[in-house]
Amino acid sequence: MPTLVNYSGDDEFYSGGSFYPNPMDLGCLFSIVSQVDVYCPPSKRPRISAPFIFGRNELEQDKKPSIEVLPDECLFEIFRRLDGGKEKSSCACVSKRWLMLLSSIRKAEICHELPVSNDVDMVTGDEDQDLESDGYLSRCLEGKKATDIRLAAIAVGTSSCGGLGKLSIRGSNSLRGVTNLGLSSIAHGCPSLKALTLWNVPYIGDDGLSEIAKGCNLLEKLDLCQCPTISNKALIAIAENCPNLTSLNIESCSKIGNEGLEAIGRLCPKLHSVSIKDCPLVRDHGVSNLLSTASMLSKVKLQSVNITDFSLAVIGHYGKAITNLVLSGLQNVSEKGFWVMGNAQGLQKLTSLTVTSCRGITDVSLEAIGKGCINLKQMCLRKCCFVSNNGMVAFAKAAGSLECLQLEECNRVTLSGIVGALSNCGTKLKSLTLVKCMGIRDMALGFAMPSPCTSLRSLSVRYCPGFGTASLAMVGKLCPQIQHVDLSGLCGITDPGLLPLLESCEAGLVKVNLSGCFNITDDVILALARLHGGTLELLNLEGCRKITDASLVAIADNCLLLNDLDVSKCAITDSGVAVLSRAEQLSLQVLSLSGCSKVSNKSIPFLEKLGKTLVGLNVQHCNSISSSTVELLLDSLWKCDILS
Repeated sequence: MPTLVNYSGDDEFYSGGSFYPNPMDLGCLFSIVSQVDVYCPPSKRPRISAPFIFGRNELEQDKKPSIEVLPDECLFEIFRRLDGGKEKSSCACVSKRWLMLLSSIRKAEICHELPVSNDVDMVTGDEDQDLESDGYLSRCLEGKKATDIRLAAIAVGTSSCGGLGKLSIRGSNSLRGVTNLGLSSIAHGCPSLKALTLWNVPYIGDDGLSEIAKGCNLLEKLDLCQCPTISNKALIAIAENCPNLTSLNIESCSKIGNEGLEAIGRLCPKLHSVSIKDCPLVRDHGVSNLLSTASMLSKVKLQSVNITDFSLAVIGHYGKAITNLVLSGLQNVSEKGFWVMGNAQGLQKLTSLTVTSCRGITDVSLEAIGKGCINLKQMCLRKCCFVSNNGMVAFAKAAGSLECLQLEECNRVTLSGIVGALSNCGTKLKSLTLVKCMGIRDMALGFAMPSPCTSLRSLSVRYCPGFGTASLAMVGKLCPQIQHVDLSGLCGITDPGLLPLLESCEAGLVKVNLSGCFNITDDVILALARLHGGTLELLNLEGCRKITDASLVAIADNCLLLNDLDVSKCAITDSGVAVLSRAEQLSLQVLSLSGCSKVSNKSIPFLEKLGKTLVGLNVQHCNSISSSTVELLLDSLWKCDILS
């Protein structure tokens, strides 16, 4: 030992030979020295007559980067000291191991200690983090693209680009699907997340969503659909950690029930929108507690939920802030429930109500709703089989603020009920929509024609096969100020029924949809262009097989404001397209010629001329137009969106 301490570094050599008689052992020593910091005094290299023989394992070890030898704990300590997002993103590109380690670092675990100089103003880590976490970025993963690795990359990559604000995961990779690990990466790296959508992700459970609750306290919108492993536990965690939650959508989540909804209502004071659909564990207790404690709820949607009259009574009493209410498929709610909801006088701010497939909606309960909801403006009834003419008339009389009425598949309502509702609705009704109402048929009224409804501006009667010429003429006389007409799918409409409607419209028609009315002819279009050409902006004649070039001539001569024209599957030829192109006053923006077999390559010059104003052109199924001609059209009309 004294000899080693007093060694002066002269030119003496150790004469006893090598420390390691086996050269392989010497190679091991060199391998160790290359990774360990040791003190080596200066000395001359000895002459070695025999070559060193290194083993294969040592060579392979020398090829590996030395940092890979470090365990995850050491790399974690290094990564959490990285200054900015660019450095983290660069490290994440090295390997999946580094990426997953970086994505596992929580915000609280990041080390913000930076060297501060007296001469240079430095930005602290907290300020830099604030600059990078505004949360305006949006990402969506669907199907095969939804994996844990992608979520980890999003968590690391978005931190330096503004922060992730909205994330949607729809579906999952069948082999490497999204799990709690991937969602935890988002929770650790994206504290700015405000909106989260999870659809059909069977491998994400309570642990993943609970991590989101802990790491993303700014969460405002949560949408869960077909998440079979998420239960009340995760929803309670959201309620306890995300006080800014404003919107909650839950659909087909078999393990979410009353306890989770109760926690949301109690701990999320800013909640204003909730939608619950097809959740078998949700009952009266959860819905009633949610609605009675969430005082700011303005939008409520309940679909296929096992609730009874009690929940609707709670809605009617506590729903003082509700403005939009949707009730669908409530099989256990009777007439009494809807009657109490209307008479409770709590829905004073309700402006829109949609009821679908609810047996509790009858004439009696409908009248009670009309009387209790004094500010109701929009009413939609779908598949309400117990509503008849008497209920429609009574509701129209009671709902003094009604502006929009829509009936779909309400087959007990007849033309008499529609006329009675129009004559008793007051002066505010602006829109009437009838869809697939099989009870409406042409008939002679047993009373004198009532006073007209001068407030109605929009009439839509779609796919009501019994609504024919007599019904249309009668409605036309009742509503002289109509501006929007949609008669889609009324195959029974003919020229004699439509012409009186055109002549009775005093305000001037703006939008007309006659698609599927294959019995009308050019005479109707000639009258339409002559009477309403100065106001008409949209005309849809799809499937009107008797419409020819004569209609296009009338349109070109009279329609000054028309910007959207659909003549798909009509008897239009190249001559009609040429007429449109020569109309100087016409400025079409959207033109559809789909299925016009008589439009050929000869129309290309005319379409190019029309293309000066067109933004949309549909030439699909025009068999007389070749694909090469379409390519030329795509080149010349590069500003126009062409469907071919």
